[in-house]
Amino acid sequence: MTNRKILSAIGDLFTTFGGAVAASRTVEAGRKPRADDLRNLGMDPAIFNRIGRF
Repeated sequence: MTNRKILSAIGDLFTTFGGAVAASRTVEAGRKPRADDLRNLGMDPAIFNRIGRF
């Protein structure tokens, strides 16, 4: 594995973790998460918007 691939994998890890933190904080605050954060987590923003409150 080259250094570029290792650094890219680490960058992807931070992007995913950052998106998870951002999305969870906005949901806890009662707001809708940004579409980019949801896409980074592998979620479709249109489907996420259909989720109702319990």
